[in-house]
Amino acid sequence: MEPIIQISLDLTNIDEALEMAHAAVEMGVDWLEAGTPLILAEGLHGVRALRREFPDVPIVADLKTMDGAGLEAEMMFKAGASFVVVMGQAHDASIIEQVKMAARYNGKVMCDVMLCEDKPGRAKQAEEMGVDYIIVHTGFDERNMIAGLSPLNDLQPVLDRVKIPVQAVGGLSIDQAIKSLEMGAEIVVFGAPLVISGTEFKPADPDFRRVFGEIVDRVKRTKIGKA
Repeated sequence: MEPIIQISLDLTNIDEALEMAHAAVEMGVDWLEAGTPLILAEGLHGVRALRREFPDVPIVADLKTMDGAGLEAEMMFKAGASFVVVMGQAHDASIIEQVKMAARYNGKVMCDVMLCEDKPGRAKQAEEMGVDYIIVHTGFDERNMIAGLSPLNDLQPVLDRVKIPVQAVGGLSIDQAIKSLEMGAEIVVFGAPLVISGTEFKPADPDFRRVFGEIVDRVKRTKIGKA
């Protein structure tokens, strides 16, 4: 199985997001993510714009849903999202409602276990409730406050506990992404380091085609470790 590369479009306007998305797809990135900043800034319009431009590319809507999960999921699926994200810290009812809505619209649900006290345990519970993917996520603020944190700190116990695909998210370098795949993750997400320049949500490196090319070249040659 070939690794899946997801790019998080953590930008705050549609034009910049589309420019980066085109570069990513042209260089071989598999999935596009309407990042939380883009959803906050542009809402459903951003997801619809991505779907119009990329009718055949899977699109993740990073909602980070904590409540109202069914309605939020329905809105995003209708706008063209392929995947929605519910937080592991949400009530079971929210996870279940999002799973129900995904079934109605032929979509998928990702459960983000960021900051869950028992990440492997909550990942297993989410799997049993019907989610399709688990996200092992080290948050932007958390890793900026505590140096050295990465999804690799929490990944293996989650991989050992669930059978559904797991993705690693949170400031990954290419080397860290490759390590996560060797451990057994099937999806790697690149986002904030590519697009956040200082305190502004804008491209950090204007030559992001070069960055995407390096990511795709190296990551696609990696063999996923989990059988």
